[in-house]
Amino acid sequence: MKDQGERGAFEFYGSWREYAPIAFSNLLLTIVTLGIYTFWGRTRTRRYLWSQTRFIDDRLEWTGTGRELMLGYVVVMLLLFVPVAGLNLLVGTLAMQGTSSGAAAAGLLFLLLYLFLFVLGGVAIFRALRYRLSRTYWHGIRGGSDDQGFRYGLSYLWRMMLGSAAFGLMVPWALVNLWNQRWNAMSFGPYPFRSRASSDGLMRRYLLFYLLPVALVIGGVVVVVISLAFGVTPQTAPGPVMPLFLVGGFLLFYVLFLVLFGLISLSFYAAYFRQGIGAMTLGQLEFEFTARTGDWVKLMLGTIALVVGTLGIGSIFIGYRNWAFFVRHLRAYGTLELDQFTQSTTRAPGQGEGLFDGLDMGAF
Repeated sequence: MKDQGERGAFEFYGSWREYAPIAFSNLLLTIVTLGIYTFWGRTRTRRYLWSQTRFIDDRLEWTGTGRELMLGYVVVMLLLFVPVAGLNLLVGTLAMQGTSSGAAAAGLLFLLLYLFLFVLGGVAIFRALRYRLSRTYWHGIRGGSDDQGFRYGLSYLWRMMLGSAAFGLMVPWALVNLWNQRWNAMSFGPYPFRSRASSDGLMRRYLLFYLLPVALVIGGVVVVVISLAFGVTPQTAPGPVMPLFLVGGFLLFYVLFLVLFGLISLSFYAAYFRQGIGAMTLGQLEFEFTARTGDWVKLMLGTIALVVGTLGIGSIFIGYRNWAFFVRHLRAYGTLELDQFTQSTTRAPGQGEGLFDGLDMGAF
């Protein structure tokens, strides 16, 4: 029996100095091979990060290969996006006919194509998680799922559409329910994951998205009123003053909006992640994610400084930083019976996350 007590269940031993040769060689080989080495580079990165991550008493192991990732990508390109490109060309041809029937047919095809790609987005998210669990080993045991992800793709479509239809107010509900559905279909070894996350604690933060534009508009009106009170008007202001005042006000408004919107987004995402992971169990293990908004802000600002300060070269360390951040804030509590921890019976997919890559839904 393994008991998670005073010692943290998760620990990351990696260092950026140790990872740097891997990152720079991946970059060089990707450039030389015109991008083909990307799949093998991602595999090397995961193999290093997994091997430097301890869970309870053993380190993780990544067993995926670059060939699997490339094969999945090529299959998706040939069997999916070539026909989609042809259908897109047909939509354009119908729209250029100039007839009402052609325009209606083009509009219908475009709508169906959009809905189809939206469903594929959900399938890609599900199958990427399934693939990564199937290639992650601990004590020689892997994870996975027998679900192919197509039902999740349909659920992803209607939940996100319903969440957005009510002026977006049900988006937190949709995100949390999709989180539960996705993880409840996964397992590791003989134990299924169970997630019972709720959106109750997320709504207040999500409402800040709606309050931000209102607050900024009110702030803008206040500035105008104050300006008028001091007699600053287009008629009284000197020639160059008013244009500079308007341009400066607009730039200030724009920068303030971006900064506040980013902070609100991080605040919501931090709460969403804590809620999702905190509601998950695996057998008798319970999980917790401790990163709060301030932690996410530090991660984001550090990443921006790294990328800008190195003229973009530092972007090769983003995956390393994100993984280290995730592991260092992840907790697990409870017990795990190793003598009952048998190999997963789920079918391991033969290809990588090609659909996820093809839809450009995330590089790591």
